[in-house]
Amino acid sequence: MSYGLSVRQGGALDFLSLGALVHRIDPGVIPFRKAVQCQIHVSGGEFNCAANLADCFGMHTGIATAMSRYPIGDLIAERVKAMGVRPFYKYFDHNGVNGPNMAAVYSDRGQGVRGPVVFYNRANEAAAQLKPGDFDWDSILSGGLRWFHSGGIFAALSATTSDVTIEGMKAAKAQGAVISFDLNFRKKLWDIWGGESRAVEVVRRIVSHVDVLVGNEEDLQKGLGIPGPEVEDKTKSKLDTSVFFDMIGKVTALFPNVKIIATTLREVHHTNRHTWGAVAWINGEHYAAPECELDVLDRVGGGDGFASGLFYGILTGRPPAESLRLGWAHGALLTTYPGDTTMATLAEVEAFAKGGSARIQR
Repeated sequence: MSYGLSVRQGGALDFLSLGALVHRIDPGVIPFRKAVQCQIHVSGGEFNCAANLADCFGMHTGIATAMSRYPIGDLIAERVKAMGVRPFYKYFDHNGVNGPNMAAVYSDRGQGVRGPVVFYNRANEAAAQLKPGDFDWDSILSGGLRWFHSGGIFAALSATTSDVTIEGMKAAKAQGAVISFDLNFRKKLWDIWGGESRAVEVVRRIVSHVDVLVGNEEDLQKGLGIPGPEVEDKTKSKLDTSVFFDMIGKVTALFPNVKIIATTLREVHHTNRHTWGAVAWINGEHYAAPECELDVLDRVGGGDGFASGLFYGILTGRPPAESLRLGWAHGALLTTYPGDTTMATLAEVEAFAKGGSARIQR
């Protein structure tokens, strides 16, 4: 079974993300109103995939993004380098007072029956100021590119970021790259730019250029305006694959260019106990990964971990079912580490994908 994609075999970059870099402030299990210390994780929905593919899967990856010249920007740039991701920065000079800033995401982890809480400070964010023409795509892509990725978080930042996304997609497509997009619908972000109606207008324009789409039924409904079941319907299991597959025909009717649609499935029993699965529609065929029980340390980034493993499988020519399981396995492992990016090895991912256990390794 083929993917319906033409995957380029060579290029200086296996994978390039376009998106915003952020620093996540994490007080662990302590709520922010009681926190006295925090960890800092460098993140970004689009960056996470590039970091995972470089650090765990050994691929040559890059990130096209904004960077502000001040100590927080330096901190973030150091972590980008440490994860093995090649940066292509549009620099902004910070004025020492109010920006342009590198966005902050505040996210405690919750515990047991208390769920995580996420909020932002994206005031005067450098990435939101990106506009068409800010990146020299001819130079960035001069050595060849195999895969280009962006997402709905970046598209929601301002009136211009979606235009940058489409500009990048067109340049990458001219290089023969596969184009992917993670819908990643975030209501809080879209609410300041016109709400769901604006999201649908913008995201549909982007998805008309996309080969591989990542998103669950809520993303499909709210990001693309695709009719579906009530997202919060308590009678439906979150692991019910039929809900996802029933919506695919509506998506592909609107976007025949899309060859793959994939998502994770997650039943949250409490903050630290989830049932985990994954499904994919690949060139007309349905695939489902097994279900497993997760003891979750930090759930943030699990979806990006899934996407990274799936993309790796496709880029390396694995069969569709194996690619899905690699994504499922890597996403599961990522929830066992603090922070948003991987600490897994490829050997660990492949072992878990094949049904490995958590027995001690000696």
